[in-house]
Amino acid sequence: MRVLITGGAGFIGSHLAEAYLNRGEEVFIIDDLSTGSLDNLLHLQQDPETAQRLFITIDTVLNAEPLSELIGTCDVVVHLAAAVGVQYVLDNPLSSILTNVQGTEKVLELCAKFRKKVLIASTSEVYGKHAHAPLIESDDCVYGPSTKSRWSYAASKLIDEFTALAYHMSRNLPVCIVRFFNTVGPRQTGRYGMVIPRFVEQALHDRPITVYGTGQQTRTFTHVRDSCEAVMRLLDTPEAVGEVVNVGGIEEISILELAHRIRTKVGSRAEPELVPYDQVFPPYFEDMQRRVPSTAKLKVLTGFSPIIDLDQVLDDVIAHHRNASQPTERQLLAGLHAHDIDGIPFAGQALMAPVRSRSSLMSGELPLP
Repeated sequence: MRVLITGGAGFIGSHLAEAYLNRGEEVFIIDDLSTGSLDNLLHLQQDPETAQRLFITIDTVLNAEPLSELIGTCDVVVHLAAAVGVQYVLDNPLSSILTNVQGTEKVLELCAKFRKKVLIASTSEVYGKHAHAPLIESDDCVYGPSTKSRWSYAASKLIDEFTALAYHMSRNLPVCIVRFFNTVGPRQTGRYGMVIPRFVEQALHDRPITVYGTGQQTRTFTHVRDSCEAVMRLLDTPEAVGEVVNVGGIEEISILELAHRIRTKVGSRAEPELVPYDQVFPPYFEDMQRRVPSTAKLKVLTGFSPIIDLDQVLDDVIAHHRNASQPTERQLLAGLHAHDIDGIPFAGQALMAPVRSRSSLMSGELPLP
């Protein structure tokens, strides 16, 4: 089977690519590297067992031509490409909306054209400001005013869901929607506002662990391996077509308690430090105080529920950050014999899986390993 992962150089995308490659599938990736990184794929590119089944296109999902070629080539599509992280969305409000809404619409249009099954990644943010728990897929969505641009991300992903379901109802497109709840794990960066990698980095360097607000807001974190397993099972489950499904972890924790737990695990001298929201975020930011998923629907549909607890999540992230000897994207790119084919960077095969040229995609030819 050929699997296309949009945003496949990102945190979740790279783990999903690895999972499908380990299952023996061919994996095609399109990513513009705006928040993803070739570092996330380096180990797959260097492994002879996976490199020959991994194909990478560096481009945006807003570019219809390469996207059409890829969707036409593959059997199923996992659409992960999106703006990620609270900080990134606040810093890039317009591009975040356009990427989410226009990118998803292009993916759905082409999947309908080629009759390809597609999974659309949504987010727990769509629930908005609910304080009850657990959140179930049929709950209402409760947002703040449009002047609080935090909610633009949630609203854009909700539009993605509406559009996907409309394609399913109107065009009979086989689509499933997944609402991820705070997926974390190795290779996730704190650069865009993700709290666990940020806390771990601060604790490892004995810097104050900065907790925004009161720290009493709670989250439920999901190990990326559980998220990938859920995605693969949902794509393998015919009954999941046309459904919206939560994928979330198993322990609710306050952000302040999370900081203390990470500090203890790292053995850091750093102390948690409360920082008011208005010292970190612009006035159009607003937070949600609680986010806890029900995964009962996922269990009914697939027989699977996330099983990795928060302690294991934290142990894996801490171990990853302690290993600082991995090659960087700069080192990877410096080693490539790069030239340009139809505007798409092409990388030498010694270090990087081949990138398809548009002509080879349209003819159905596969690049030689």
